[in-house]
Amino acid sequence: MDFAIRRATPDDAGTVTKIAAATFTETFGHLYPPEDLDFFLRTSYAIEAQRRDLEDPRKAMWLLEKGGVAVGHAFAGPCGLPHPDVAEGDGELKRLYVLREFHNGGWGGKLFETALQWLERDGPRTLWIGVWSENFGAQRFYMRHGFEKVGGYKFPVGKTLDDEFILRRAARQAA
Repeated sequence: MDFAIRRATPDDAGTVTKIAAATFTETFGHLYPPEDLDFFLRTSYAIEAQRRDLEDPRKAMWLLEKGGVAVGHAFAGPCGLPHPDVAEGDGELKRLYVLREFHNGGWGGKLFETALQWLERDGPRTLWIGVWSENFGAQRFYMRHGFEKVGGYKFPVGKTLDDEFILRRAARQAA
């Protein structure tokens, strides 16, 4: 197996744009009118938007590569979810996607652990995740890792508003 996880740099903005658009489209593209999906991909995953995030020291992205080609990614940073309990210093796993062809190999879990270790690098903190209300597999995965549903919000994809759940895991203290 020639899989590797590496931290993305600003020079990877184009690669992040491509894998983010590919994984989002593969996972959710069938849910939206083409114009809504196109608008979302052009704005949310634009190369310059990815470069700004990659240049921000409060945020981090990782690429899962197979033979040097991106097949998944993760993105983490300060929590931006609309929940009244979000506090300064809380972290958020903002994206975690692996192309379907590479599911069930444990690499999504490794990307998840990589992002969580980075989020907790300075010690335990409250962590948050937004997840589509119908993505039951992801919800089960996150709940197995100590996250619980604490709210919801509307996530815009073009003019379409998805029902999203807000999940939280309280800061874990060292034993």
